[in-house]
Amino acid sequence: MSLRYLWGAEGREEGRSFLRFIIYVAIGGVTLGVAALLLALAIVRGFSAEIEKKIVGFGAHIQVSSYVQDEPLQQEASLQAQLSQMEDVSAVSPVIEQPVLLRRSKEAIDGVVLLGMDQLPSYLETRLTAGRFAVEAQEGTPGLVVGQELAARLGLEVGQQVTIFALQSGQEGASMGRQRPRVKQFRIRGIYDTSLQDIDDVYVFSNVSDARWLGSLSEASVSRFNITVSDPGRIDSLAAQIENKFGFPVSARTIYQQYAGLFAWVDLQQSIIPLVIGVIVIVAAFNIVGTLLMLVLEKTREIGILKSLGTSGRTLKRLFLALGLLIGAVGTALGTILAFSFALLQKQFGLISLPAEAYYMTTAPVGLNPLDFLVVGITTILLCGAAAYVPARVAARIEPVKTIRFE
Repeated sequence: MSLRYLWGAEGREEGRSFLRFIIYVAIGGVTLGVAALLLALAIVRGFSAEIEKKIVGFGAHIQVSSYVQDEPLQQEASLQAQLSQMEDVSAVSPVIEQPVLLRRSKEAIDGVVLLGMDQLPSYLETRLTAGRFAVEAQEGTPGLVVGQELAARLGLEVGQQVTIFALQSGQEGASMGRQRPRVKQFRIRGIYDTSLQDIDDVYVFSNVSDARWLGSLSEASVSRFNITVSDPGRIDSLAAQIENKFGFPVSARTIYQQYAGLFAWVDLQQSIIPLVIGVIVIVAAFNIVGTLLMLVLEKTREIGILKSLGTSGRTLKRLFLALGLLIGAVGTALGTILAFSFALLQKQFGLISLPAEAYYMTTAPVGLNPLDFLVVGITTILLCGAAAYVPARVAARIEPVKTIRFE
């Protein structure tokens, strides 16, 4: 009987199909609420995963450097060997970091941060928009890879030659204006685009030897080590373990500490957006109260006949509770199918575009998690069942004699 009311309920007078229409509207409300909530969860998860992928791909999980600002770490080979032997450390890469001036022409000049690395970030290799990720010297000129934002601002193109100026460290007694800079020619070999303006506009990549020469560092010195771990869940504990093992002046900062503001923004999205969108599901579920009360009103005479034939109030209560659960189940199933289909289309075709300067990516990312579908589905069906409780009690208390005469 619940299935009959779900698909074929009719009123008593003209406009008999209106009752069926409002049941369909109740199902549609649950469908849209579930779909909206699942898509919101998928997009928020996608944001979190994509931003973490970008940041970790650029700077690894842990950065080991010196507590003393602008002071390099000494004994590079020994430190790297000890870090590589630590549990859960999958890769250790030395990095030379040097603030420099990059000059294309008399008018096109800007300050950037030069990163010298033996092993370039694999993630950035997948984000090239022009050229290739090559920094080795060719015909005596080392290669340089720059970000899209910087290239657009200075008019840089693959194949162009640029000049980098770097102040030498350790010139005691020399004022800033009287220091003699080190100068080296580079050739643009590649342009990358992460959609993270703070990265694309600031960082350029070269090899370790040229970056070390520009920074006037000794062969055993390194600005920091980038560490990639095999178990991301142990990042914090491993960073603390590194500091405890090596002591001062070694400092180990996780990627979440380095970019705390960015990850705080992601956490805010994860906590607020699903909560706001979840209100839609709650409203849709309790919309079932009005729908079932109208159904009880329209079916009052039938309910009276059933009770006069011996149907108990408990049975009638189960009838309308089952109807509420059916509305929730059908709406949840349709909403899940709708959300899953749209998520797949978004992943494949990028239907929703975003401004990169605000969201750090050009299309809305999607991260599907089976647990989200399970929790949202069960919660929605339970809410619909709870919403059906009041109409079910009303139907169970109807008196047979009065209802048979009901007009």
